[in-house]
Amino acid sequence: MKILAFTAGAAKMYCGSCLRDNALAAELKNQGHDVILLPLYTPTRTDESNVSEPLVFLNGISVCLDQQAAFFRKTHRLLDRLWDARWMLKLASQTSIEVDPHLLGGMTVSMLRGEDGFQLKEIRKLSVWLKEWLRHEAAPDVVTLPNSLLIGLARPVREALSRPVCCTLQGEEWFLSQLQEPFRTQALELIRAKLHHVDGFVAVSRYSAGYWIRELGIPENQMHVVPLGINLEGYYAAERAPHRLFRVGYLARVAPEKGLHLLAESYLRLRRETDFGGAVLEVAGYLAAEHRAYLRGIERRMKDAGFGPEFHYRGELDRAHKIEFLSSLDLLSVPSTYDEPKGISLLEAMASGVAVVQPRRGAFPEILAQTGGGVLVEPDDPASLADAIYRLWKAPAEIAELGRRGAQGVRRHYNVSQMAERALAAYQNIVAAVAHA
Repeated sequence: MKILAFTAGAAKMYCGSCLRDNALAAELKNQGHDVILLPLYTPTRTDESNVSEPLVFLNGISVCLDQQAAFFRKTHRLLDRLWDARWMLKLASQTSIEVDPHLLGGMTVSMLRGEDGFQLKEIRKLSVWLKEWLRHEAAPDVVTLPNSLLIGLARPVREALSRPVCCTLQGEEWFLSQLQEPFRTQALELIRAKLHHVDGFVAVSRYSAGYWIRELGIPENQMHVVPLGINLEGYYAAERAPHRLFRVGYLARVAPEKGLHLLAESYLRLRRETDFGGAVLEVAGYLAAEHRAYLRGIERRMKDAGFGPEFHYRGELDRAHKIEFLSSLDLLSVPSTYDEPKGISLLEAMASGVAVVQPRRGAFPEILAQTGGGVLVEPDDPASLADAIYRLWKAPAEIAELGRRGAQGVRRHYNVSQMAERALAAYQNIVAAVAHA
């Protein structure tokens, strides 16, 4: 099968969607399929071999300039070449990009308007490239968009290639929920208005599929569930040595919605109110500039409580250091404050034989039901989280059994080859449905 897949770059951040898109494309290539992975906004950053093309469309510099001033929407091609130059894109990808939905409402709505938005020039450049590319290449069987925030590209892409378009749904609901009004309402209305330009949808969990069917009114026969899968190369279930520090871990973006403050509060409760001891709280993940004060606040709270030396922030980790970090943990918790539809870090932890403790929300219940690698607690409840951690700390045999089941469950249900096979089946169904329409 020939697949033209778009993926949205996130500058220097390791982005879960980028990791998923790259892993899927790489595995489909390994299985013999012809996959072209085209970045949007910035080059993608992954912790595995990057299989995306060296081109970047709708580059972040131009998209922002077009949004800010009418002058840039009509600039000469020679000036545009400056923004599109590889060195300029590389420079842009080395800096943080603003991802605060409270500040990006206008741009989100403009991008959803597609050819009617401020980024028309960039969309036309993409359409021209696609038509030229089609002169030298066989048409793809299907085109995939990386999220519903880019559904404004569905019509121009379909018109340029005359091929079915599939839209992946992989976590943008939180971003949309945080948009200020009137932008949130406008964004959802625009997505609903453009559903008919998309031939099928792929959700990364059953929870996500149900959410979008309810929220957008997507017909159930157009929705396909393709659970996440990870590349298991290098992961191993390490033996935990007795009589060492008990390591409670967190691996995710350091941001309020991911719930690190809840985990820290649970840890403090344990240290103050129980005999829980000989432990540390190990934290790793991307830290954006706007969330540094958030992390400092947690560090200060731990220090003021007398447990500062037990809190360690390890920064952002590449693949090798991530696997090493996970293998050092006894359990992991990312107590998100919203209904998370993915949960890559859970799969990575369980692949390392680490038990997980997660709130009963989003995709977490279905992941733990499939793997048996952890326990669920009440959402937004530090006391419930603390109780579960304490119980596992007191039961080394149970935590070892959860780790064993999780390692087996991820390999059985959430490996990258299964994700590729399920995605391929979804794409084939979408193509067949269009052919018989």
